[in-house]
Amino acid sequence: MAVGRLTGVCGIVGYAGSGPALDVVLDGLRRLEYRGYDSAGVALSTSAGLFTCKRAGKLAALEKALADETPPEASTGIGHTRWATHGAPTDTNSHPHLGPAGRVAVVHNGIIENFDGLARRLEADGHELLSDTDTEVVAHLLEAEVMKGADLTTAMQRVCRRLVGAFTLVAVSCDEPDRVVAARRSSPLVVGVGDGENFVASDVAAFIDKTTDALELGEDQVVSITATTVDITDFVGNPATGRRFTVDWDVEAAEKAGYDYFMLKEIAEQPTAVADTLLGRFTPEGRLRLDELRLSDDELRGIDKIIVVACGTAFHAGLIAKYTIEHWTRIPCEVELASEFRYRDPIIDRDTMVVAISQSGETMDTLMAVRHAREQRAKVLAISNTNGSTIPRESDAVLYTRAGPEIAVASTKAFLTQIVACHLIGLYLAQVRGTKYGDEISQVVHELESMPAAIDTVLDTVEPVRELARDLRDVSSVLFLGRHVGYPVALEGALKLKELAYMHAEGFAAGELKHGPIALIEPGTPVFVVMPSRGRGPLHDKMANNIAEIRARGARTVVLAETGDDQARECADTLIELPPVPTLLQPLVATVPMQVFACEMARVRGHEVDQPRNLAKSVTVE
Repeated sequence: MAVGRLTGVCGIVGYAGSGPALDVVLDGLRRLEYRGYDSAGVALSTSAGLFTCKRAGKLAALEKALADETPPEASTGIGHTRWATHGAPTDTNSHPHLGPAGRVAVVHNGIIENFDGLARRLEADGHELLSDTDTEVVAHLLEAEVMKGADLTTAMQRVCRRLVGAFTLVAVSCDEPDRVVAARRSSPLVVGVGDGENFVASDVAAFIDKTTDALELGEDQVVSITATTVDITDFVGNPATGRRFTVDWDVEAAEKAGYDYFMLKEIAEQPTAVADTLLGRFTPEGRLRLDELRLSDDELRGIDKIIVVACGTAFHAGLIAKYTIEHWTRIPCEVELASEFRYRDPIIDRDTMVVAISQSGETMDTLMAVRHAREQRAKVLAISNTNGSTIPRESDAVLYTRAGPEIAVASTKAFLTQIVACHLIGLYLAQVRGTKYGDEISQVVHELESMPAAIDTVLDTVEPVRELARDLRDVSSVLFLGRHVGYPVALEGALKLKELAYMHAEGFAAGELKHGPIALIEPGTPVFVVMPSRGRGPLHDKMANNIAEIRARGARTVVLAETGDDQARECADTLIELPPVPTLLQPLVATVPMQVFACEMARVRGHEVDQPRNLAKSVTVE
């Protein structure tokens, strides 16, 4: 199956029909559990009012809370499983969120970039916001429109026109107890069309046992469903249509969006994950911002050394960060394995910043490194994908990657979003310290914002990479070479192959070839080479010489180079073309073919792709 672009994080279900809405919504949420989440909630709509129940934790916590309540009989309801972005995973921050009068309930997937300004205006008008989320703002805005006399559909249209960001919104109102209204912009939403019942959801898995007849909404569209009607408009209110299709997957396949493995699905989600990491990073004044910052600009200006600590794939992201942070800030930057950091008595003090990278936010070695740094009074900045996890809580500043859950053990989208996060931190420090002008920072951010399209281009052209894996299925060893930011990419390519294909794979700095590694080259040895961009002229030429050296010893060269690189074409046995991008951003495109190669190599060698032997997703012991 071709790898394409996917989106989606939180699980959303909406139902309008004749059946017991609570049962239908809970069933849908169970089918979306594979997506990962940290809280769950439901809202039921009746003419007597709205009933809501929500809890941090798994569905079992929600179901236990429901058992202690007396939910009303209702034929309309919405549900949500949340992966926290704005606000820690608490009962209060869980969805659904209500308007102040309790007449409207809303659930949300995505990020409202301009929620700060909207929240300030609401508070100036006397609204009290109870949560730390961007979603509650939408509930207040929707209810305000309803109380002015708008129906829920019109209210949704009006509110969506005021929102900036990527979002899916689903709402119910006790004023229209038989109706569910939903909207989407750059975030997934599908409609399930049943017999006397209709559904909205973030994923067809939520309703696949009820109907296989579905509609995919277009960009900036609103859908209103009852038990017997489905009406679609744009955000202005003009009639619109969705794309009708029949779901031909079973439930298990639906969870993976039709992909054979979660890893393939997560590789395909990388353009969206990168875009989500960049969402909302600019203030209205055009300045970069982090998610949480408990450090003053003066404290940041006083930093004289940065140490990045991480493990595994995150460590490779840290190695790339060294290039960008030093280049943009002129602050010395070291990168250390978290497991080694505190045992060598590192020299750190109050003018040191430790950047801790952990997908889960619970990696024990990294957590211990953070605690050691804090004991030495160093400042700590966390990069994590998990809101409310331990490492962010114990840090002075946080940048969340917003990659969404990774089900496969081998990291893919977490790695790319960690690279983007490191770039943003480098730019943020450059902004505070004045080592980059505002227009220079804006230029880099603009280049980062073009990366989802570049990654999409790579994903559209990876079938030859899978063919290459099938051709090389019986080799015993694969080597990877890189220079500059290509060196960490080589390390990551080798790690993926070790994790998934259980074979010898090593990554080397190409300049070290003659200092030992070239002895490994035998006739037929596959060597992946990450070619520097042509903008790095001297390094480009040196890498071409490296390739000549290994070809002379019989290596089979697989060269990853930007389109139009004739020199690379001449020295490659197999050429993998990459879209031209700025040098410091090349890892975001060069890594993707290696992920696909490792996944396919594992498959053809008969190994479990999503759960490799002996490995766990998060290492929570030292």
